[in-house]
Amino acid sequence: MSTFADLKLTKPILNALADAGFETPTPIQEQIFSVAKSGQDIIGIAQTGTGKTLAYLMPILVKLHYAQGRFPRALVVVPTRELVVQVCETVELLTEYMDIRCVGVYGGTNIRTQQARVNEGADLIVATPGRFMDIYFNRIIRTQEIKTIVVDEADRMLDMGFMPQLRSIMGVVPKHQTMLFSATFSDSVAKIAEEFLVNPARIEVTRQATTVENIDQYFYSVPNIMTKINLLKGLLENRDEFRRVMVFTESKKNADRITDKLADIWRDELSIIHSNKAQNTRLNALKAFKEGRSRILVSSDVAARGIDVQDITHVINFDIPFEPEEYVHRIGRTGRAGKDGVAISFVGEKEIPLFENIQKLIENEIEELSFPDNVAISDILLDEEKVQTRNIAYQNSSKPQGGGAFHAKSAKNSKTPQKARLDRNREGRLKKKKK
Repeated sequence: MSTFADLKLTKPILNALADAGFETPTPIQEQIFSVAKSGQDIIGIAQTGTGKTLAYLMPILVKLHYAQGRFPRALVVVPTRELVVQVCETVELLTEYMDIRCVGVYGGTNIRTQQARVNEGADLIVATPGRFMDIYFNRIIRTQEIKTIVVDEADRMLDMGFMPQLRSIMGVVPKHQTMLFSATFSDSVAKIAEEFLVNPARIEVTRQATTVENIDQYFYSVPNIMTKINLLKGLLENRDEFRRVMVFTESKKNADRITDKLADIWRDELSIIHSNKAQNTRLNALKAFKEGRSRILVSSDVAARGIDVQDITHVINFDIPFEPEEYVHRIGRTGRAGKDGVAISFVGEKEIPLFENIQKLIENEIEELSFPDNVAISDILLDEEKVQTRNIAYQNSSKPQGGGAFHAKSAKNSKTPQKARLDRNREGRLKKKKK
């Protein structure tokens, strides 16, 4: 088994890794390092939780070596604010014994404060695409010295519509090494790789869209949202088993709804993050969850990528994601660093096709659990469920009923009242002309 020392890392980085408790590199860390150091472009395909953040940061920090000049020499582009913060925290961990300056920039907060920090001097910038270009257009960042660009979570980046900003970034940075990382290699990711990378080395440590083997996956069949909330309450009552839980929803409305319903019981143990929450609120919620002050984190998919919290025991999919790949990212929040984890999905009747797509993608049949006897099944339908029901009823009512007994209308009976009236008027006019 190889060690970090075998990668020929610098002593400051080795000491920082030892202090943090890292002992051996993961497969992607081991395979990426020498290629990244050589300067070759890279496509890295790895499931979430395999350590790809360390995989690209270690060779970058070896090349940066020490603080130098005012302008950045490396850039990491990520899709969300939370991921910017997390990558910066990882840089801080690795540079405990180095003087490398890392600055994170992202939208939703004061740009002048971030520009001032960049202007003071930065070796590495971690940024969301739009905010990086905003600061560049304000003539705060000089890009001539950037020699390495990392595009992390490339598939998510494309889903969020960042392709124009990525093109702009690549256009303003001169010749550089590009490392592109993604959990899946979809057609859109292949397209971006073809456009931005030159003769890249493709490093794939697992087949695409696989889930970590040490995550046990289950699902419950649940009739409606209120019953899902009842089931969630019932599961979370078992504090000994559900010690640190992430609950994923497909909508901000459901995230707020869950928080409201659970707050009466577990207000002090509950955090929530989604895009409508203020930036400080989101960061404080994530910090509380990381530090163990809150046991339950409710999140919309904005946080499904990049959250690296140790010892998450359970991921609960309150809603089934529309994109099956998102399921892989969600459940990858547990079972990290070789530890066991559990993923539980609540599947409504309308979500069955989505769940079947997930099982096809991961090539695994997920086990169904019996619905707990102590959980009440609600007959209350929320407004959005009533709308769905009415639409389905309307669609069904518009179809012919009675199977083989149904006959097409005769030509006579097929006329609408308006059409019949027009025909009668026309016949009357013809009779007058004849007279």
